[in-house]
Amino acid sequence: MNDNELENYDADLISLLDDEGNEYEFEILDEIDYKDGHYYALMPLFDVPEEGIDSQSTYMIFEAVEDESGEPQLAEVDDDDLLDEIAEIFEANFDDEDLTE
Repeated sequence: MNDNELENYDADLISLLDDEGNEYEFEILDEIDYKDGHYYALMPLFDVPEEGIDSQSTYMIFEAVEDESGEPQLAEVDDDDLLDEIAEIFEANFDDEDLTE
C-alpha cells in the first residue's frame, strides 16, 4: 500500500458488547459465507493481556447469528474443526491480499 492509498484507507469498524456490557472495537478484516454460515475475521483494536489477546497479532473469528428476538449478533465458533477450516480460508485470503500490495 503506498502513502496515498494509506491516507485514503478507511477501516471497516464494528463495536461489540460482551456479556458484562463492555464495548470493544474491531476492524473487519474479511467476511465469508461457508457451510450455511456467514463468518467474520475481526482484528481487535485493544489489548487484553489476561486473555493473551494482542491487537497487533491476533484476529478472531465470529459467526453471524440471530438471537431469540431475531436481532443479528456475532457468536464465537464452538466447533474446533469448523473453526480450523474457516481460519484456513481467511488466511489464504490474507495471503492473496499480500500478493497484490
